Amino acid sequence: MRLEGKIAIVTGAGSGFGAEIARRFAAEGARVMAVDLNAEAAAEVAASYGGPSFSANVGDGPAMEEMFARTAADLGPVDILVNNAGTTHLPKPMHDVTEEEFDRVFNVNCKSVYWGAKYLVPAMKARGTGAIVNIASTAGVSPRPNLNWYNSSKGWMITATRAMAVELAPFGIRVNAVNPVAGETPLLKSFMGQDTPEVRAKFLSTIPLGRFSTPADIANATLYLASDEASMVTGVCMEVDGGRCI
Repeated sequence: MRLEGKIAIVTGAGSGFGAEIARRFAAEGARVMAVDLNAEAAAEVAASYGGPSFSANVGDGPAMEEMFARTAADLGPVDILVNNAGTTHLPKPMHDVTEEEFDRVFNVNCKSVYWGAKYLVPAMKARGTGAIVNIASTAGVSPRPNLNWYNSSKGWMITATRAMAVELAPFGIRVNAVNPVAGETPLLKSFMGQDTPEVRAKFLSTIPLGRFSTPADIANATLYLASDEASMVTGVCMEVDGGRCI
């Protein structure tokens, strides 16, 4: 019960890492708002632990403002925000990525963090407490070819995490990130371009521990960073990557 009495929001909670984070937080005593663009998926995950859900495009300001207001009204003041929602473009040369694809990647991966800062941080400041965990990526540390704008968005997220941590520390708000290596989530095929035994073997050859990350791996790291056990930890971008970034 490491999060007993805490109120948390997890974005991208309808599948993959986000679904496991939401369930794990609930199992540890938190009241969790599951947020996802896919309303049915979010509701299904929330129902698994008896919590509420909300459908929102995390890159859309009015939708996010409504989501934060609804969470505060239904559950109470928010203690934890996990910015997990993310997307990518298919592997291709940087100049072949369309403007629409570029805008979608940065709206979901980056602007969502901005909306969280705009609509939640003031309330956290007023209370003098809070924890934000951004799910970034090893792609922001050690970029893979042909995922240029996805790599860049995650590099932005890592820098934003550190900058937020420095600015918000005097107000009792901690901001950290988790950098997963590719995992068994709906985005895996998009990262690889195609899902074949040969492509998987090539991808896995870059990970010293020899396996993809699992949702449980990421949920465990996120849980620690969100909990009071990490009360002296801020500005950390924790690589959960089987050694890929070494």
